[in-house]
Amino acid sequence: MYAAVVHALGQPPRYESVPEPVPEPGEVLVEMLAAALYPLVRSFASGGHYTGGDALPLTPGFDGVGRTADGALVYVPATEPPRGTMAERLAVPAAALMPVPDGLDPVAVAAAMNPASSAWIALRERARLRPGESVLVLGATGNAGRAAVRLARDQGAAEVVAAGRDPRALQALGGLGADRTVALDGSDEEIAAAFGSAAADADVVLDYLWDRPAELALDGILRRRTDLARPLRWVQIGSAAGPDMTLPSAWLRKADVSICGSGLGSIPASRRAAALRDLLAHLPSLEPTTEVTALPLSEVEEAWQSPLPSGSRIVFVPSGGGARAAGASQVSAAGA
Repeated sequence: MYAAVVHALGQPPRYESVPEPVPEPGEVLVEMLAAALYPLVRSFASGGHYTGGDALPLTPGFDGVGRTADGALVYVPATEPPRGTMAERLAVPAAALMPVPDGLDPVAVAAAMNPASSAWIALRERARLRPGESVLVLGATGNAGRAAVRLARDQGAAEVVAAGRDPRALQALGGLGADRTVALDGSDEEIAAAFGSAAADADVVLDYLWDRPAELALDGILRRRTDLARPLRWVQIGSAAGPDMTLPSAWLRKADVSICGSGLGSIPASRRAAALRDLLAHLPSLEPTTEVTALPLSEVEEAWQSPLPSGSRIVFVPSGGGARAAGASQVSAAGA
């Protein structure tokens, strides 16, 4: 069979013939139909992820959609390096597989699950969003941020504020549920003031950026907050702007601010699996937020070096020829 194979950390994978996987006790063989390329996948392949290792060679791919021998369409979650989902077939623990609702497009599901799950778990497990609360999405113009805007509204937020750098993408977020936007351009003082005007009384912040944008957002919010004793739950999800931020101790003493992370180790595996199953069941009711390009896995080396614009996603099709699709794949029964 064929798979994508990384031989040197930080280098693009090559499409190569590899041995057939042999299921161990408790595992089943899955024919992989779709596996998405996104920042987490790149991070594992470079050896830079905080949970990853450096074992080589490795097959990239963190999750995907496949079909079992009995014809069931399943979601394959959270494979561990060096065994990834960008392969024609994969041996997977049977207990880990999750049924995909009828009528969903495997490519669309593979594209949607990672960005949607980052927001879903942050909102439900870490922020514990309550209906009627206000949410700020910091880094709202990427795939995960767009999903966060949509899901925050879907899960009962009364107000959603979206912040990001891409002005066109920000403008489009109104259609996904954003009430106001904050553009991350201008001077630091202007950006902090914009956060103070748009999100001073936010209850929850979903932070995909960290670094300087997070500093400016928290500074601006605390300057204009009506009631500093009103709890602010800050959920750190990603660090697209940088890994470190300066957090003056006075900011934590002057207001009721709670900061927590949402990532692979932040909740027990059993709760993460339950959340993913709930999200899969919820997918048919959601509007798509990601533009999807499906490519045959044989093009992995070239595609790996030519990432798509923000708001887009490449999904590799390991088996079945790999049709090319442009535009938005519908995560709905109508899109099957």
